[in-house]
Amino acid sequence: MAVFQYRALATDGTLTEGVVDAGGRQEAYRHLEERGLKPVGLKEGAQTLLAERRPLDLTWRKKKVSYRALENFTRQLSSLLAAGIPLSRALQIVSREASTPMAREQWKEIYDQVIDGASLADSMARLPQTFPAVYVAMVQAGETGGFLDVVLGQIAEFQAREKELRSQVISALIYPAILLTLAIGVLTFLMLFFIPRFKIIFAGFGGSLPLLTQIIVKISEVVSKYGLFVVLAAAVAGFVMRQWLRSQQGRRAWEQFVLRLPVIGPLNARFAMTRFCRMLGTLVGSGVSLIHALRVARESIGNQTLVDAVSDSIERVKQGDGLAASLSDCRTLFPGSVIEMITVAEETGRLDQELVRIAAATDSDLDRQLRMAVSLAEPLLLFLMAGFIGTIFVGMVLPIFSLQEYIK
Repeated sequence: MAVFQYRALATDGTLTEGVVDAGGRQEAYRHLEERGLKPVGLKEGAQTLLAERRPLDLTWRKKKVSYRALENFTRQLSSLLAAGIPLSRALQIVSREASTPMAREQWKEIYDQVIDGASLADSMARLPQTFPAVYVAMVQAGETGGFLDVVLGQIAEFQAREKELRSQVISALIYPAILLTLAIGVLTFLMLFFIPRFKIIFAGFGGSLPLLTQIIVKISEVVSKYGLFVVLAAAVAGFVMRQWLRSQQGRRAWEQFVLRLPVIGPLNARFAMTRFCRMLGTLVGSGVSLIHALRVARESIGNQTLVDAVSDSIERVKQGDGLAASLSDCRTLFPGSVIEMITVAEETGRLDQELVRIAAATDSDLDRQLRMAVSLAEPLLLFLMAGFIGTIFVGMVLPIFSLQEYIK
């Protein structure tokens, strides 16, 4: 028996620490889960984690490694496995070459769990702050079908594509963000200092302000009197919204809302379909049964509303229906053309190849659409900001022309 020091979250969200006797890491995790604790740290040794921690050290609150470190981990592990290196040794090499202490600690934790007999997917699932559910589902599919190196390579490509898209979006938003910051500063000055004095001057001539100017003045008065309360209320509302989105009900409601959006919704659904088709085709092509492949592939969708729809389709496949007929009820995820292609693929016995081909073709089309959307984002934001600032400017200029008539 060994002694393990643990740090875990209780059911009420409080952090607890202590020791547990177990024959291995897996047994220690099982003991903690039986107590209703969610482990966030587990080390074997004589000293407690509390004694090792520095005063005011809050590193347990920041357990997520950087996106770059995760991408390097995925690509390196894929290359090592493709070269024929065993998983345990590959994990040891990757953890030794980690670029940051946080990444080194987590990769070492995964290595320890795999050595103790846990699967790679289960080990990653214990670190949800680092490995998303889609990531874990794809790794599980790779372990199930015996093509873990291929799946990790696909994940690395997904990460690279997402990183490139993120950099394009950021570069497109830098200039509008600078302009927006300057515009907010100017508008704040106008609302708090210039407009109130302008109202007094105009009222001295006995005139009435135009409607647009009156609206701007009213907004200025609200900002002057209740600006601090508005900021506090916005902060509280943001915190409440964040907590609600973390709940299962809030997450489902948000995912349904995203699917209803005019442009973002269809793109989100097509991304989910691409992941599903690629994963399902790879699993079926590796000899995994269709039912089991569907169960694993649905976890790669990433949207619970669409996952529920696919779950209903799996039940129909269990009852003997064809795959295309079962998926036809989920039109949000599978367009009619895709259903027809799957139908023909089932009839010709080329289901695995056709699913992978559909994923590749859809992925290429989505890449073009996203590039176009990013290129249009900058001018659209500039147009909206120009319209907003122009409205303020017109509202300030209109009284000047009226003021000349009162002076005469």
